[in-house]
Amino acid sequence: MGILPRYVLAEVTKVFLMALAGLTLMMMIIGVVQEATRQSLPLVQAVRLVPYILPDTLRMTVPVTLLLASTTVFARMAGANEVIAVKALGISPMVLLWPVLALAFLLSLVSVWLNDLAVSWGRNNIQRVVLDAAEEIIYSMLQSQHSYASPFFSINVKRVDGRRLLRPTVTLQPRGSAAATTITAEEAELHSDRTAGVLKLLLRNGTIDMGGKFSIQFPDVREQEIPLSDASRARSSGGLPSCLAMGAIPREIALQRTAIDRFEQSLASQAACQMFSGDFAALESDQWKVYAADHTDLCGRLYRLMTEPHRRWSAGFSCLCFAWVGAPLAIRLRNTDFLTSFFLCFLPILVVYYPLLAYGVDGAKGGSIPPYSVWAGNLFLLPWGGRLLWKVLRY
Repeated sequence: MGILPRYVLAEVTKVFLMALAGLTLMMMIIGVVQEATRQSLPLVQAVRLVPYILPDTLRMTVPVTLLLASTTVFARMAGANEVIAVKALGISPMVLLWPVLALAFLLSLVSVWLNDLAVSWGRNNIQRVVLDAAEEIIYSMLQSQHSYASPFFSINVKRVDGRRLLRPTVTLQPRGSAAATTITAEEAELHSDRTAGVLKLLLRNGTIDMGGKFSIQFPDVREQEIPLSDASRARSSGGLPSCLAMGAIPREIALQRTAIDRFEQSLASQAACQMFSGDFAALESDQWKVYAADHTDLCGRLYRLMTEPHRRWSAGFSCLCFAWVGAPLAIRLRNTDFLTSFFLCFLPILVVYYPLLAYGVDGAKGGSIPPYSVWAGNLFLLPWGGRLLWKVLRY
């Protein structure tokens, strides 16, 4: 590598690392504080979130800081007439640009990996940290507010004395349309069994009301087990396509296609039986609306599975697209004020690229447009950057 490419690469890398460290630290602190506040996590558990939030933060900050570094360095060089001096010596500006584009390509591959790591390893471990801290979170909320609630579990107490919960009222909301179960007791105590994945509630001298239908009294100690996933406020991934590793997605797509085929064959067989038996009224029953909704859900998950790899690759390669546009635009502007160059470049990206990406992702997940439509934002930047580069090389 010659002197000029090494010089440009060193300058861009220096600015990139400094900006990346500052922006990542700021966004990571915000992310940890938001998650800790939302989940009411104690300080020790909040600190445990840092390594799991880091990939999610980096996948957002790497493209932006690379754009900032590219515009900063090339705006300064163009403003100081260094690019003109290079061209006057008969050297193509590509000598200055190719190291940055090569760096952007490598960072794009890293960003693809970060996108995959953030949504699979990162989110799943954030959920695990919250589940592990469920007992501490509940005790903390009961001490300060005398109440705690999750979608399937709530508890109110009159007072907390150490580990003892005085006059607790526990409501268990089962999944589905079944009635809730309410338990009142003289006192209770919580114990979290992380190995079994349950929250054990030890109640003494109380009453169990089974949805108002009947009640049971117990004078002694009764143990009630609640799944940690129900007791906690942690958002369960539940096998969501957005939380799967890319290596697992092809297998999930094949399984989902098989499930859809079997479901459609089952519906076809059932419809044929009803037609041959002359039970045409059954074909217009509400049950077929339920089948249609189930079929829509199955297809919706398939669309999301097919969209995820495209989304992660396109988001990762925004690094290359940002540098492809930012570097030649900064040279064309010839403005030593790097912030002006950065915002003049980032504003069209913010106004056009991100809306196109969001539209592509939403449409592809809904099945209204093909999965590769998520590349629309990248395809918008490529000709724009190519036009700018052509002008830089020609004039």
